[in-house]
Amino acid sequence: MNSIVENETEETTIDPNTSRSRSEDSTTRSGKGTNEGGTSSEASMDDLMDLYEESFKRFAEGEVVTGRIISVDKDHVLVDIGYKSEGQIRIGEFQDENGQVSAQPGDRIEVMVEWWDDENEVVVLSKEKAEKVKVWEDIKKAFEADQPVEGVIASRVKGGFSVDIGVTAFLPGSQADLRPVRNLDEMVGKTYKFKVLKFNRKRSNIVLSRRAILETERESKRSNTLATIHEGKVVQGTVKNITEYGVFVDLGGVDGLLHITDISWGRVKHPSELFKVGDEINVKVLNLDLERERVSLGMKQLVPDPWSLAAQKYTVGSRVSGRVVSLTDYGAFVELEEGIEGLIHVSEMSWTRKVRHPNKIVSVGEEVEAVVLDIKSENRRISLGMKQASPNPWDVISDKYPVGTTIEGKIKNITDFGLFIGIDEGIDGLVHISDLSWTKRIKHPSEIYKKGDTVQAIVLEIDKDNERFSLGVKQLQADPWETVAQRYAVGKEITGNVTNVTDFGVFVELEEGIEGLVHVSEISREKVKTPVGMFNVGDPIKAMVMNINSEERRIGLSIKRLEMASDQEYLSEYVNNMGPATSAFGEILRENLQEKLNEE
Repeated sequence: MNSIVENETEETTIDPNTSRSRSEDSTTRSGKGTNEGGTSSEASMDDLMDLYEESFKRFAEGEVVTGRIISVDKDHVLVDIGYKSEGQIRIGEFQDENGQVSAQPGDRIEVMVEWWDDENEVVVLSKEKAEKVKVWEDIKKAFEADQPVEGVIASRVKGGFSVDIGVTAFLPGSQADLRPVRNLDEMVGKTYKFKVLKFNRKRSNIVLSRRAILETERESKRSNTLATIHEGKVVQGTVKNITEYGVFVDLGGVDGLLHITDISWGRVKHPSELFKVGDEINVKVLNLDLERERVSLGMKQLVPDPWSLAAQKYTVGSRVSGRVVSLTDYGAFVELEEGIEGLIHVSEMSWTRKVRHPNKIVSVGEEVEAVVLDIKSENRRISLGMKQASPNPWDVISDKYPVGTTIEGKIKNITDFGLFIGIDEGIDGLVHISDLSWTKRIKHPSEIYKKGDTVQAIVLEIDKDNERFSLGVKQLQADPWETVAQRYAVGKEITGNVTNVTDFGVFVELEEGIEGLVHVSEISREKVKTPVGMFNVGDPIKAMVMNINSEERRIGLSIKRLEMASDQEYLSEYVNNMGPATSAFGEILRENLQEKLNEE
């Protein structure tokens, strides 16, 4: 029956510009047969009509048939499907995104019969719906044969993704990958292969799995990898995951761990500084445990250990440069090359400054120059000195400022024990509190000076080994104690004010900075246990100079002797003024007074 319809289609030529239908042509041919053949022609006509009706009935709504494009106009495409009139398909089903029409007369296509109007001899067809039917049939075959289908992830939906595989299917989030996907949006728009987990055409329900495909591929790769891998082999892998302690690398169905200590001979703070997920890297198999399927990998082992040549490259005394990579309380670590670091101890950072922490001198990332002080390749240690890269100012300071030189500088710091004065860059001189004044009793230097004051001083001593520069301010003037004996002769009467009263005596200021002591035994002829209570600070006192010790800066005074001297002077004057004795008693009295004066 089908062959009859196909032959009829091939023998009949339809002009799309005419309104004459296939039935009219058939009727005309049948009429000619009747006139020529009589009754037999009528019988043939009936048979043809039966065949025609039979051919028409085999097309039902929703049925997919094959047809041939007859013509293309601006609104429709006419397709011959063997029906008494051509079917129509909207031109939009043949247009691409740019509006270009892909249909050409003579092309054979599959179409679906949507509906027809027998009276008006109109048949509406759909190419798109026929394609969807074909897609559903292909999906069914793939589901039954356990074959993958290909599709594009169209968008994210609740619980997963919407996937276009010709029709819309659902991909659960748990089936998107072997591991949970952190950024689901990255998968949208990408093409993958999927396994059909569930298929229900009536409900238009399709559930897919990409994970099942990946698991199958991984198992296949895993078998091949385990059969070929061995310790010492260099393999290529893909970075799968990054942690703070290392990188997991997919070697082909088998994951290996590249520990952070095996990434580089140099310092690595975090693997994410060097890698990102998806990177292709070459690694060396360090250890292989097939039973537990654990693989240890190394990357630094692909190149020689830089310490193997360090002793020849970094000789003691050689000048090097590097980048500060770490700071500790005791020094700074400097990277000379990848895998080789040297330590600059805080004591080796400056000739002149006492460095408490290396961050006062250098910072991480800074390029510095240094000198190799010591190297121990077997312990992977290099000692560096930064101050050795520049001249030691203490080597020339004594030539520049000989002892006795007067210098001038600003006070950089004031302490309980003295002043620090800036001399040269990095060198400070100390004026001890005892060298501020010959005579003044200074409790704290801040009583006289403040930070930033400009002062003059004399160089007293330079100790290069201990890096000490001693200065004196009082040495700019003569020591008043050197001439004190000339100003205060022994036996001379002085007048001064009490500056301090103690149990053992009274201190009396003779002039600014010059004090004398009246010992408790020299206060009175009568025995005095303590002068406390007898004198007050500020009281004026007259006394006699008993002794002077310029070296020990001491002056001994006596109130008692001054009084005794005054009494003797008064008595002598009285004796000398006495007239001739008028009696024996008077003569005896004069003799006794003279003897007493002589004794004193």
